[in-house]
Amino acid sequence: MNVKELLIAVKAIESERNISKEIILSALQDALAKAYRKHIEIPDALVRVDIDEKTGDVNVYQQYTVVETVEDDELEVSLEMANRRNADLAVGDLYEEKVSIDDLGRAAALLAKNVMKQKIREAEKFSIYQEYIDKLDEMVIGQIESVEEKFIVVNLGKTLAMMPKAAQMPNERYVEGQKMRVVITEVNRETKGAQVLVSRADAKLVKRLFEREVPEIYQGIVEIKAIAREPGERTKIAVSSKRSDVDPIGACIGPRGQRVQVVIEELKGEKIDIFEWSENVPELIKNALSPAQILAVFPTEEKRGLMVVVDDNQLSLAIGKKGKNARLAVRLTGLKIDIKSRTDVEEKNVDWQGRFNDYLEELKVKEAEKRQKALDEAAAAENARLADIAAKQAEQEAIRFAQNEAARFAREAEEFAAREAAAKVVEIVEVKPVVTEVVAEAVKTVEPVIEKPVERAVEKPVEKPVEKKEPEKRVKREIKERKEYVSRFEKLASAPKTVEKKKDDYRKKKKEETEARINVAEILKTKDYDIKPTYSEEELDEIRRLEEEEAKKTWIEDEIDFDEFDDYYDTE
Repeated sequence: MNVKELLIAVKAIESERNISKEIILSALQDALAKAYRKHIEIPDALVRVDIDEKTGDVNVYQQYTVVETVEDDELEVSLEMANRRNADLAVGDLYEEKVSIDDLGRAAALLAKNVMKQKIREAEKFSIYQEYIDKLDEMVIGQIESVEEKFIVVNLGKTLAMMPKAAQMPNERYVEGQKMRVVITEVNRETKGAQVLVSRADAKLVKRLFEREVPEIYQGIVEIKAIAREPGERTKIAVSSKRSDVDPIGACIGPRGQRVQVVIEELKGEKIDIFEWSENVPELIKNALSPAQILAVFPTEEKRGLMVVVDDNQLSLAIGKKGKNARLAVRLTGLKIDIKSRTDVEEKNVDWQGRFNDYLEELKVKEAEKRQKALDEAAAAENARLADIAAKQAEQEAIRFAQNEAARFAREAEEFAAREAAAKVVEIVEVKPVVTEVVAEAVKTVEPVIEKPVERAVEKPVEKPVEKKEPEKRVKREIKERKEYVSRFEKLASAPKTVEKKKDDYRKKKKEETEARINVAEILKTKDYDIKPTYSEEELDEIRRLEEEEAKKTWIEDEIDFDEFDDYYDTE
């Protein structure tokens, strides 16, 4: 089924009634599903409708539940039958079969139409609710669509609002096509009729008009503290200023009364009384009952309201025509007021002056307590703020201290690591193999290939040779002394004991590896070239010094005949 024309209509509905396309397509799917159920006369049938927005094709699928044993062939299908079409289906899955809706009956089509209209109407209501709920208590401009006996239909542009009889001003005459300013008082979502209710008699309309005409009220400098209204008759407004240099009453009246006159013209001549708000109850009641002059205000004996005493000639003025002035004062202050003349109070032997003074003293005490409470709360708030600041400073100090300590520990760790690395630096010392007696004898039998100075340099004799007593054991003593020889690098090193110990361990390990790795006899047999180690300048100077000392000792060895002492050592 191709519904391209229907999709065009969907786009038109979307633009005109401010309903999203998804909502309209969802309503269409529900309508077609219910129409197909009506056509096959199976209310419990599972139907899925697929609408392709690009091509405009509509496909309807009837779904069956896959079961082992079929009990209702209109709603269920066997697993064997389902696997013939789709082998991936299991028990509990839904098996879909495409069906045609071209032959839908008249009743099914009418049902689809009604469902579609209902869904669109519900979506439209929700859209209107979402738009106008944010405009609650706001002033809008509407045009009268029709005038009925009990209500007026006002067109707000995107919806029709209703203004009941109680929300109309008694001194106004309404005609169709008339434009007027109204305030939105209620937005309903679940009503069958109009969703939006508007009013011309609400006190919020006067407030919005003053906000529109008085910049100080719109900016928040002047505030409307309370407002009471008798539609078409009189309105009382209590205002206060947040700045001492701005007169709230003068700002509302405007130069030569221009601002308040615009509001009066909009309200068709309704009188407006503007006075200054006061936290003092007697002062507030005195301003609310103006232009009447008030003598005293004090609580009644039942403590259920306030009694207001006025002069006899001011009683009618305080009450007002049909009690409007007194009613407006009660609405504005929120207090129950009983207005009495001075003569009536004195006839009842009521000390109105004393009670008035006592009430003033009571109000002063309450005011002082309230002021003290406000000061205490301000002091507590300030202390809490200072404590919070101190806590934040302490936290910052702790963080800085921790960062400094971490940096110090890091520096110490780096210095310690540097010292350890310097201590672990091993001096490069030439490996000097230890020649045992067996190797020495083998060296004697082999043709010498190492020059004498080199041999002495390798063996590195000690600086102070030990006295030689026996010729046979001279070589052994020399080798032992050479083992204990300490190089100049070791003398110059002034590392701590732990470092020296590590060096000794390293040398010992190196020595063992060298002894296990080097066989001097085998080297001398296989090598046919001279081994000439490389020495530093200091080691060469040391070798030259040792050669000079050996040269000085040769005359002693030539003059002494050591064979004469052989018999002596043999006897021992």
